[in-house]
Amino acid sequence: MGEKDRIKKDQKVIKDTDRKKKDPELMTEEERDQYFAELREKRRQRKLRQKRNARRKKIAVLGAAAVVSLVVVVGAVNGIAQFVLTKTSGKEASQDQKKDEKEKESQQASVQTDVLAEAQQKAAQYDYDAAIQLLKADSSYSENAEMQAAVSKYEETQNSCVSWPLEEVTHVFYHSLIKDPSRAFDGDYKEGDYNQVMTTIDEFNKITQTMYDKGYVMVSVKDMAKADADGNITRGEILLPPGKIPFVLSQDDLCYYHYMDGDGYASKLIVDDEGKIRNEYVETDGSISIGDYDMVPLIDRFVEQHPDFSYRGAKGILALTGYNGILGYRTDISYETRPDDLDANKVEWLEAHPDFSLEKEREGAKKVADAMKANGWEFASHTWGHQNVGEISLEHLQTDTKKFQENVDPLIGGTDIIIFAFGTDLTVQEDYSGDKFEYLKSAGYNYFCNVDSSKYFVQIRDRYFRQGRRNLDGYRMYYNPELLEDLFDAKAVFDPSRPTPVPPMG
Repeated sequence: MGEKDRIKKDQKVIKDTDRKKKDPELMTEEERDQYFAELREKRRQRKLRQKRNARRKKIAVLGAAAVVSLVVVVGAVNGIAQFVLTKTSGKEASQDQKKDEKEKESQQASVQTDVLAEAQQKAAQYDYDAAIQLLKADSSYSENAEMQAAVSKYEETQNSCVSWPLEEVTHVFYHSLIKDPSRAFDGDYKEGDYNQVMTTIDEFNKITQTMYDKGYVMVSVKDMAKADADGNITRGEILLPPGKIPFVLSQDDLCYYHYMDGDGYASKLIVDDEGKIRNEYVETDGSISIGDYDMVPLIDRFVEQHPDFSYRGAKGILALTGYNGILGYRTDISYETRPDDLDANKVEWLEAHPDFSLEKEREGAKKVADAMKANGWEFASHTWGHQNVGEISLEHLQTDTKKFQENVDPLIGGTDIIIFAFGTDLTVQEDYSGDKFEYLKSAGYNYFCNVDSSKYFVQIRDRYFRQGRRNLDGYRMYYNPELLEDLFDAKAVFDPSRPTPVPPMG
């Protein structure tokens, strides 16, 4: 048998065997049982696989559905949240925007109110040009009817103003005011002088109110005359509405001398926490009170309530000596050097103040002086040693002036005004001339004031301004009330606590 025949025979055997394996009738009983057992197992396994596959598909479908649902839910939640956030954010943004707009409008309204108030203050003090300029310079002026109406009003009032005759401007003055008449008029050797030349706070307040009611307005001598850097003088101009009357105010000896201690006067000037000028006053028990006890703070408070009592912010002139310091501060060099001829009052004060510091005293005085100048007050020399310039020699005047320049000028920023002590003057002649005038002119003085009981005394010359002053004190009210009738009724003002008769002068 060849090779091919063997192969064919083997293949036939394999086929017969395979057919026998697949055909149960060809199988033995044992083979047939085994065959059907295997067949059942295969069917069972197939069903199990089918179930598993079906379960997997179901789980997959459910999972997919869950995922889809989750995605939908999340998307919906996100969408709702985004919607809510968008709405809330939009609402908040809208509210914030409205709030910002309201705040901006409020700020603009506040600024406009401030500008209007500042303009009103300037106009109330007769500076109409400044008030109009301030309003027109505001960015909202073209659309602000209130500002435009104010400008129209100020222009109308300004056009009604008249130029006051400068030679008809009166000048009144006081000394330190008496706070407690019972201490000033206590029968000691100083009572007579106090009664003659001092004024009580009650009298002062009545005079101030009466003059205001009559239309009087404080002006500066520098409104009346202008001095250039070379001391050349030109006429100024005072423009006031009809019914208003300009006057100059001054006060002598604003130093709070040692001899006044315990006599019912303020002891010094201070700047309070609000930046306002006040007085210290030593009570009978030694405690310190703070208040308005002299001309400066009283005028300040009055102008706060009645700004139209001041022409363009002017207040008064404060005449200072230097030998006891200024404004209640012991600022003279003699307190530190303690020369052999130091007077008894200074010695006593220094013994009571062992912690004295000239630097601190000067620092305190300068602080007050700066605040006063910023508030419209002006300073003048009253000579360092309260000298009678009509009687002392030129050399004495020169020495005294140098002391003032060294001890007082640095604290007040210098001054070109001199108010003569004792009411004297450089000359009885009509015009100034001579060595004393030339010296004071060379020392920088341009404005000169004496005492004159007449209603007006004003000279405006090429090289100086000169004005007489009227004393409003016990002596003038008691002996010459008729000389004050243009200002107030002396009988209505006279303090009943003042002893009478007032001692005559001399």
